[in-house]
Amino acid sequence: MSETLADRLVKFALETRYDDLPVVVIVEAKRRLLDAFGCAAGALDEEAPLVARRVAAKVGGDRGSALIGGGRASADWAAFSNGVHIRYLDCNDTYLSLEPAHPSDNWAAVMAAGEDVGADGRAWITAAAVAYEVQCRLCDAASIRARGWDHTTYGSLSTALAASKLFGLSHAQTVHALGIAGTTGTALRLTRAGELSMWKGCAFAHAARNGVFAAMLAREGMTGPAPLFEGDMGFCQQVSGPLALPKLGGPAGGDWMLPKTSIKFVPAEYHSQSAIAAAFELRPQIGDLTKIRSIEIATFRTAVEIIGQDPEKWRPKTRETADHSLPYCTAVALVDGEVSARQFLPERLADPALLDLVSRTTVIEDPKLTAGYPAGIPNRVRVSLEDGSVLESEVAFPPGHDKNPLTDAQLAVKFHGLVDPALGSSRAQQIWDQLSKLESDPKPHESISLLNPA
Repeated sequence: MSETLADRLVKFALETRYDDLPVVVIVEAKRRLLDAFGCAAGALDEEAPLVARRVAAKVGGDRGSALIGGGRASADWAAFSNGVHIRYLDCNDTYLSLEPAHPSDNWAAVMAAGEDVGADGRAWITAAAVAYEVQCRLCDAASIRARGWDHTTYGSLSTALAASKLFGLSHAQTVHALGIAGTTGTALRLTRAGELSMWKGCAFAHAARNGVFAAMLAREGMTGPAPLFEGDMGFCQQVSGPLALPKLGGPAGGDWMLPKTSIKFVPAEYHSQSAIAAAFELRPQIGDLTKIRSIEIATFRTAVEIIGQDPEKWRPKTRETADHSLPYCTAVALVDGEVSARQFLPERLADPALLDLVSRTTVIEDPKLTAGYPAGIPNRVRVSLEDGSVLESEVAFPPGHDKNPLTDAQLAVKFHGLVDPALGSSRAQQIWDQLSKLESDPKPHESISLLNPA
């Protein structure tokens, strides 16, 4: 057989060096890690991260990798626990294509595998750039959601490559790791259908654990199924065709996928971000919010499918369902003027007045908006008032979108808003300062302990 896709991915992962990375990739990698640390700090006291930390600590010990929030565990379990912390608030970065993704989830695997071998900050950045590149290119190649698989399936592959690179595995060993991760990491889209459970915020963490575990096995001599993509009953058969990937990486910033990812400005499913931004624009014009008669959200097909059609989205009982509800997030943004962790507390989800407004919110697909996706995430919010007047706002590129990126100052506001309440402003600034110099840090894993409560 000619060069397989696995061979090609492995060659790219193992041959990429820090000096190959354009400056913008390095800068944006650090910004994504700052954002991931902020999201993790904000989730320290959430129930699912606490569960993950307790379970990981049971397989911990003096060796292994640090857990966000305190304790240690084997590298694969650290990847899981830390991944839950990064992802749980649904506030970390996003990439939209045929398949959506939250590629900063890969940082959990980079951090855990990197500490396992004492990797420096440059190695962290390089491994993260590889993981982002692979995951996003796979998202461009095929929609596995359409086959009933969860997008985190691609994460087992990206994290296996990142961990293998950090472990210093050979080409053959990394192919085995990819085979193990790819055949064991398929996840069902049920994770994000109907009433959502805690697992919604844990699914990629499991993929990260799977990818690191596969690399650990390959390091010790375990072989894996091959050829992963082209083989009989392999990956390509399951997605109904070959995966066409363009050249990976390159000398220019535009060649890399990492800078094309988007940072969220509020903790809600990404397709709702522009509707929330539109709601914020409309709110000052409304005056008396009790005079809202109805809300209409015109959106694109993918948003309807993911966050705008299940009946549970109009009466969410869990924070996981609420932050994946286009009608709830838009209505609460209009009423409260903010979307933060407070908007997903049980008492807010049960507020009768808010739920009444959500019940008067409709979601429709507009073919013109569908045509604008995934280049943008166009949502149009139309608010009808009791006096017969109608207010309307349309947003395609919310703050943080790669076509409307957050400035460093805006990112700092988000970061401190998440970290300061959990750890204090002094600790938050220490984390910011340390991660901002990641490329010159010989022991970046020591920054993880800064996320431990005093």
